[in-house]
Amino acid sequence: MSHFWGRSMKNAASIRLLAALGTTVLSVLMPLESAGASVCFGTSANGRVSDAVALPAQGENYGPYSSLGVTLGRTHVHQTVRDIVVDAYAAAYRTMPTTLFLYGETGLSSGGAFKPHRTHQSGTSVDFMVPVLDGKGKSVALPSNALNKFGYALEFDANGKLNDLQIDFEAVAEHLHQLAIAAKKHGAPINRVIFQRELVAQLYRTKRGEYLRRSVTFMKATPWIRHDEHYHVDFTLPCRPMTDYGR
Repeated sequence: MSHFWGRSMKNAASIRLLAALGTTVLSVLMPLESAGASVCFGTSANGRVSDAVALPAQGENYGPYSSLGVTLGRTHVHQTVRDIVVDAYAAAYRTMPTTLFLYGETGLSSGGAFKPHRTHQSGTSVDFMVPVLDGKGKSVALPSNALNKFGYALEFDANGKLNDLQIDFEAVAEHLHQLAIAAKKHGAPINRVIFQRELVAQLYRTKRGEYLRRSVTFMKATPWIRHDEHYHVDFTLPCRPMTDYGR
């Protein structure tokens, strides 16, 4: 089961039907979470994290990019980031209840080098896979399997199209809006978002476009790899110096 839902899952009801089974299976495979408070060290590009927690294996309107990635421990974050992500998804469920969201890779339980990513080392970064619509305009899960690198090898054009799939820009914008609100509430505002520049322009045309233009910082430089099938979000937390790690 390379993807928790598979491409055939068409609506939020399908997520709820699988939630109990998926959570049970993943809870057996995953180690128990630490009871300590998360502490980040250094930076996203050169850092570590202690007492990180895994993102929930299943939510009302969201799930992971790959159950294998969850099992391998590639979805750990600082606990404040976990709370931000969960709160934002809950808010998005209230405004867009039929939209499916997937989170991508985040980092390891102790942080540090996280290949093939250049960052994701301090528990403060999260990849979010783009929500997509099928040819009938219905929200569906992004295809995810080993052949397309669990979604990371998919390539959308400047209009957000890939075969019969269309990036749901309204859903991306709503999600970023809710992430920004939740991040401020938890005292860890969004530092930056990395998304293809031509796709950011599409976000500015959505209902939340003006808010995003005013309140969310998108990286202006061209990313080192394409960020079209996912948007990378860095949160600002008071991380300790790397020299403190392990003391």
